[in-house]
Amino acid sequence: MSFFTYKNGEMHAEGVTLASIAAQVGSPFYCYSAGALRAAWKEFADGMKGMNASICYAMKANSNLAVVRLFGEMGAGADIVSVGEMRRALAAGIPANRIIYSGVGKKPSELMAALEAGVGQINVESSAELETLNAVAGQLGVKADITIRVNPDVDAKTHAKITTGRKENKFGIDIDLAREAFALAGRLPNLKVVGVAMHIGSQLTEVQPYRDAIVRVRELITQLRTDGHKIDRFDIGGGLGIVYADETPPSIAEFMAVVAKETAGLDCELTFEPGRRLVGEAGVLVSEVILVKPGSAKTFVIVDAAMNDLIRPTLYEAWHDIMPVRQPRPDAATIRCDIVGPICESGDFLAQNRDLPPLAAGDLIMVRSAGAYGAVMSSSYNTRPLIPEVMVDGTRFAVVRPRPTIEEMLSAERIPPWMEKIKA
Repeated sequence: MSFFTYKNGEMHAEGVTLASIAAQVGSPFYCYSAGALRAAWKEFADGMKGMNASICYAMKANSNLAVVRLFGEMGAGADIVSVGEMRRALAAGIPANRIIYSGVGKKPSELMAALEAGVGQINVESSAELETLNAVAGQLGVKADITIRVNPDVDAKTHAKITTGRKENKFGIDIDLAREAFALAGRLPNLKVVGVAMHIGSQLTEVQPYRDAIVRVRELITQLRTDGHKIDRFDIGGGLGIVYADETPPSIAEFMAVVAKETAGLDCELTFEPGRRLVGEAGVLVSEVILVKPGSAKTFVIVDAAMNDLIRPTLYEAWHDIMPVRQPRPDAATIRCDIVGPICESGDFLAQNRDLPPLAAGDLIMVRSAGAYGAVMSSSYNTRPLIPEVMVDGTRFAVVRPRPTIEEMLSAERIPPWMEKIKA
């Protein structure tokens, strides 16, 4: 079921027209469908039925407080990669014991903040981090529950910038060195090893890489238990893909069938950390056409959203479907064009060489599948304010992150005293 559809010639988010939101909040803006978020969660939760498993939402995909709160109310924990995300999770109502702290570069002060908050699990990614965490836990007089993230050296067959499970990636401890790391952890008095973690990449559209990785980690768990370690948890991570263009990602049921088969008899509590799969297709970016600029080589449709608002096309060569907010006639002609923004960079585009119905100044467009790695990766480059985020639920909507004013942006900066003008 799509929660973004044309009705009476106008694109709706559930029961609200995108044009009416634009009239009230201005453009560009992100729009999230609460119904789509709930539906994605339900598919995942239904797929886990009968399994000893839990979901910790990967906040890096979309950390808006309203989104995190919605998942938390349905039972999600949070997978975080910074103290800032931890503070967001707590502010959204996620209990500390349902928070997992991941990431390759945690400072001692950050580890201390996590332990003081009472996070339920820390995923350690290096032997050096084991030593640091042990020292910090000792200072606080606590014992830290940890898993060690291993790198299974499996090709996730996804974009090079979002694969995380190969030996050349910075994440985790090489699986061939994992037993040594677990032995070290077992000797450190302030750590309690509770399990093994993995995460092999993002936007995976096949289940075979998961199967290969789970098989390798399952063998490791058997070895670790032989070594005397008590392994009760297997954190499988996330990474399931969504539809951007013509992908056919596996269903949750298909994915869960693979997990259930390959972990049968392992006697571990499983943790899943979906991010993109829960929020990606539940969000869109809405932008207004500023002008159309015909050229000898191609036509440029210049819109008010830019690479600072959605960097995925520039950073990952990512495809996002783009549609007019007002439904075109079935027989409407198309033009070959680039959809570009106002930023002073040649890489500032949302799409290139697209065939779209003719557009004119003032028209609105919708960029699909923008709920993940959209707003969270945005910036204020060219002193462009971060754009609003809106959540729709049925026939109502609310701004869940307002657009800051230029004055608010400037007020966060300071002129050094020696540059201040001397008053007479």
